[in-house]
Amino acid sequence: MLTPDHLATLRRDLEFSAQLAGRTLNFCSTWGLFSPRDIDDGTRLLLDHLDIAPTDDCLDLGCGYGPIGLTLAALAPQGRTLLVDKDFVAVEYANRNAQRNRLTNAEAQLSNGFDQIDRERRFDLIASNVPAKVGKELLALLLHDAHARLRPGGRLYLVTINGLRQYMKRNLTDVFGNYDKLKQGAHYTVALAKR
Repeated sequence: MLTPDHLATLRRDLEFSAQLAGRTLNFCSTWGLFSPRDIDDGTRLLLDHLDIAPTDDCLDLGCGYGPIGLTLAALAPQGRTLLVDKDFVAVEYANRNAQRNRLTNAEAQLSNGFDQIDRERRFDLIASNVPAKVGKELLALLLHDAHARLRPGGRLYLVTINGLRQYMKRNLTDVFGNYDKLKQGAHYTVALAKR
């Protein structure tokens, strides 16, 4: 049986620093969010293969507590970065982590995919660590909406488990007319499609 002291410890925020794309960022997280104690390997692989300009307007789709989006904001300080997640706890932590890292060009909001994002807003870069169990229906919506919301020349970067590699290749080619496998690691693949 857990003691009250142990339960109190479990309720405390998890805090750690991570080196991402050459930047050191500080995070707080909590149990119930994806990879709460450290940055997962798929996210690290994705961030190592981004081509980003300092003025890019970026979107982190399914942000969790913010490692992808806050790295984008740090790498594109003259752009604006939006982080979205369907989990209100994730959005709260992503906003707290933006403040913690003094990234005033980043904000997180609640949205299931693109459904709560201002319809007029456009992006130069969209990035996502796509959950393996997202479902083909939601994935189809996300890819079509990403294509519609990217500016001409905009880039969509996705990292998925290797088991989804061919599925993503087929669907990105259908929606974007192109697909580039940037890196295949032991467990994850980073893909790029351009508008």
